[in-house]
Amino acid sequence: MQARPHARADLITGLVFVTLGFAVGIESYNMPRLEERSIDPWTAPGLVPGLLGIVIAVLGGAMALRSILAGATRASASGDTDAAETRSARTRLLLCLALCLGYALVLVGRAPFWFATGLFVFAFVAIFEWRLDDDRQTRAGKLAAAFALSVAASLAIPYLFETLFLVRLP
Repeated sequence: MQARPHARADLITGLVFVTLGFAVGIESYNMPRLEERSIDPWTAPGLVPGLLGIVIAVLGGAMALRSILAGATRASASGDTDAAETRSARTRLLLCLALCLGYALVLVGRAPFWFATGLFVFAFVAIFEWRLDDDRQTRAGKLAAAFALSVAASLAIPYLFETLFLVRLP
């Protein structure tokens, strides 16, 4: 059985995310818990980063496991990608980096957080789900799904952070 072309890259990326998630979890555990001030443990500054670190580690582990099941550890998985696939992967990486930096450096702080988040989610989903060979109806469905997801994210994320985690958003 032939391995998926990007299985090896997914394995490495998954392991990096597991390591990053554990590092975030450890550092958030080491943050002050403010027990000496009788602060409610649910408002400790390391709680949200710790939870996010756990999620990153779990999802990274799932990605690594999926890539192993897809053949990342088989000998045939080593470097069978052609130049077009490599160029496409680099383009997607740079596009993802541009979107994330645009969100973090341009939108957040200049636009209301809910709007910046909704715009980012819509653009990210719409761009990465776009296929040139899709028909008009499929594209419309994907854009509608991206819009619905962006509305849900722009409502849920600020609510969760401000109400549940008591984090002021920009």
